[in-house]
Amino acid sequence: MGSQMYSENVPRHCFTKKDLILLFFFIKCMYRNERQFRANDFIERNDDSEDAELRFVTCQSLWNQIKSETEQVQEDLNKQLFDNLVSFLRRSHSEFQEKTTEWTCRMKSREIPTAALVLGVNVTDHDLTFRSLSEVLQNNITPYIALLEAKDCPGIKNLMQKLMGQLMNCYVDVDSLEDEDYVQVSQNRIRCSMTSLTNWYETVTKKTDSETPSKKRTSSSRDWQSPPVVVIFKDMESFTTKVLQDFIVISSQHIRELPLVLIFGIATSPMIIHSLLPHSVSSLLCIELFQSLSCKEHLSTIIDKLLLTAQFPFKLGEKVLQVLINIFLYHDLSVQNFIKGFQLCIVEHFYSQPLSVLCCQPVDAKKRVNSLSHDQCENIRKLPSFRRYVESQVSEKQIALLTADSFLKEITQKLLEDLRVYHENYVSVLRCLHVFTSSLPKYPLGKQIRELHCACLENRVWETEEYESSLQLARMLNKSDLVTMLQQCVEIFVSSSGNEFDKTVEKLKEFLTQFQKLEVAEAFQERDVSVSSQKELQKKTDLYHLQKTLLELKESRRSKKLTKFEMLRFEVVDYIDSLVRNYLVPADHKTLHEIAYFNTASVLRGHLNAAPRIALHTALNNPYCYLKNQALKSDGGRISNKAPDICIVYKLHLECGRLINLVDWLEAFSTVVMAVEGPNADAASSDQVDDIIHARFIRAVSELELLGFIKPSKRKTDHVARLTWGGC
Repeated sequence: MGSQMYSENVPRHCFTKKDLILLFFFIKCMYRNERQFRANDFIERNDDSEDAELRFVTCQSLWNQIKSETEQVQEDLNKQLFDNLVSFLRRSHSEFQEKTTEWTCRMKSREIPTAALVLGVNVTDHDLTFRSLSEVLQNNITPYIALLEAKDCPGIKNLMQKLMGQLMNCYVDVDSLEDEDYVQVSQNRIRCSMTSLTNWYETVTKKTDSETPSKKRTSSSRDWQSPPVVVIFKDMESFTTKVLQDFIVISSQHIRELPLVLIFGIATSPMIIHSLLPHSVSSLLCIELFQSLSCKEHLSTIIDKLLLTAQFPFKLGEKVLQVLINIFLYHDLSVQNFIKGFQLCIVEHFYSQPLSVLCCQPVDAKKRVNSLSHDQCENIRKLPSFRRYVESQVSEKQIALLTADSFLKEITQKLLEDLRVYHENYVSVLRCLHVFTSSLPKYPLGKQIRELHCACLENRVWETEEYESSLQLARMLNKSDLVTMLQQCVEIFVSSSGNEFDKTVEKLKEFLTQFQKLEVAEAFQERDVSVSSQKELQKKTDLYHLQKTLLELKESRRSKKLTKFEMLRFEVVDYIDSLVRNYLVPADHKTLHEIAYFNTASVLRGHLNAAPRIALHTALNNPYCYLKNQALKSDGGRISNKAPDICIVYKLHLECGRLINLVDWLEAFSTVVMAVEGPNADAASSDQVDDIIHARFIRAVSELELLGFIKPSKRKTDHVARLTWGGC
């Protein structure tokens, strides 16, 4: 057996069809966009089982609202970009349709209309953008759209196969792509060539003219007799240069018969087009540049619509929000992954917090508070924020809160309403403070509102050095900037849903009126001062009086009194400071904040900051951790014979050195596996190892090689080399 056994009997791909199906199903369950949760998933622990179904329904309803809001936000953000692309395609199509001079000149030079769509480095968000773009183009421009990826197009044959397969929606013969153009008579099977595509397009457009248009096409696209064929290269940088060159050259030769339009999805810079394509090829393209919204601006809008609003009762704590933002900024810049992390926070909050049943709209919250059981009332009494609230009350009220459920429910309703009002006021004052701090030099409190929001959630922001420096800089603002900021603050408070800012709006308007009066008064005062100073200087012409006057001016500047504008500016800044101290109290200082805020950052970090090597070691060394099978529990370093074969082989390989003898490894594996046989244990000591055990061992070793723990060794016969050390 030896190395011959390992090299010949252990193929690189020894998985059966059933294994691949199970593996595919597992990956699909783990990584699909939306996992369908069941109410039973919320009922695992007895102490959390009460109202689990109601929590599940509330969680699902909340997420559906948030999902709808995010989709609307993304649609609004992409609207301008998509409108520009639609306009570009309409121009290209109309020029081809009407046979205008400009298009004729372009056709003579064989130029293909091309849109260079710069989407940014957040590649994981590109799929959603292209899906939305495809839907918009299908509804407004053309039903003939093909989306190509570099991984599916290693050669021109594969590219043509994908292109014609998506456009024709039929089976395509890849091996039939030749230099000559050829079309088979069969409708279900057609050869890959540009002439075949052109002939198909002519047939389809003629049929469309004589028959009823497709239901997918709207009235705007039904009037077009020859809609363009749009080919979208989702990741242009990943395509090989030869594939792009060949496709562009071939397409340019058929552009007179086929109204082709290319869209290049670019993650880096438009200059990549000229880097990949020589001038002789790029000159065949008529390129127009389109720029999508920055992913950071996209994230700011998402945070503004989801977190800085009183529309949704669920909130994120400072540490949790910081984890999501750090993953976004330092890992992938993906807005979609940020939203998925936000969804995970919602699910985790409703799963782990029994009182999350009260994290709902105010009308539903009042009904649910009245129907709370005694155990749920006890859960409220156990909350740290509620304990602090009880300790601050008089003794009689403390006794009532800790003993009378009816009184507790009444107070809980009041506290939840106070928490809702706090959210409304918090958002308005936060936006007002951001107006003042976002334009200060060096941005002491951050340029983005999310940075200011995190600072306010972390602690009392007015006690920080950054806040003090911001106030000092604000006290040096000029009049025009200060008036503009006050006007923006008035608009914020007027549009606020809170009812406590009527007096605030009146006060800010009063400041604006005083600035206007002050401007008029200062104009007259400056004119009078300039006239009197000139007269004084004319009277005193000798050197003594001139020196005396200059000294007096110097002393007056040292002990200069504040002007009316400076006093008014100080008054405005102090008033904004008072609003901050009253309304921007950190959320964890509010009673019952645990109901609405998710603060378990460690759980979120464990889910999102993946450590695959540690997780793999844990799964192989202790399969009970993931499978939750009682039979897999083992004490200490004992190897259970009921564990999966790969786990047994992995534990045995941990006991070996750098080189592992395959014969000894097989005998140890056989000993562990056959230990379960009991009376039939004689087979384990026999010279001949059972064929089934032998096959199981070969398969387990192959899987271990596939995972990267071992590799074949040429240094010693019948040995493999170990690649990992330290257990993880």
